[in-house]
Amino acid sequence: MVEFPKYTFQLMNLATQNARSTRPAVVGQLSEMIRRFPGKTLEEWLAYYNSQQAQAIDDAVGRVWEMVQHLRDPLEKIDEAMVRAWVHDLVVTKTFVGLRFQEAILRAIAGERRETWQLAGPEDEAKGIDGYIGDKPVSIKPRSYDVKAALSESLPSQLVYYEKKRGGLSVTWEDW
Repeated sequence: MVEFPKYTFQLMNLATQNARSTRPAVVGQLSEMIRRFPGKTLEEWLAYYNSQQAQAIDDAVGRVWEMVQHLRDPLEKIDEAMVRAWVHDLVVTKTFVGLRFQEAILRAIAGERRETWQLAGPEDEAKGIDGYIGDKPVSIKPRSYDVKAALSESLPSQLVYYEKKRGGLSVTWEDW
């Protein structure tokens, strides 16, 4: 394994996410390729991969490098005042609004289903559960969560998505 200087891995990972540089369209459908791979060793895999996706690594590197360059400018603009404003917005504003959204969404769905509801406690929140409708655990996420490739979280509950719209919230879920 390669050792990277402190924080560089996280920054390259962020650049990769933003550039979408390791998506199947760029580097190939790796899970499918590995199933078809006839070899056993890392060296054999490298040769096989290169024979299937000759330019993919170079394409991905180019995309990540370009995004790293784009990240330099905003990184230099961050000062302590901006960090303070961001932390305040996250801890105070977004937390207040998010918890109020959760409560309103749970109440509305439970009312429609004629069931009880409750917000989750700290132990359930640690598991990704935001509340309960009847006895079903529910996770409430913004619609943008649905498309975030970086999130590999596996939630043990019914997913409910919301999107802020002019005049209110749009809420969707698969019926259970």
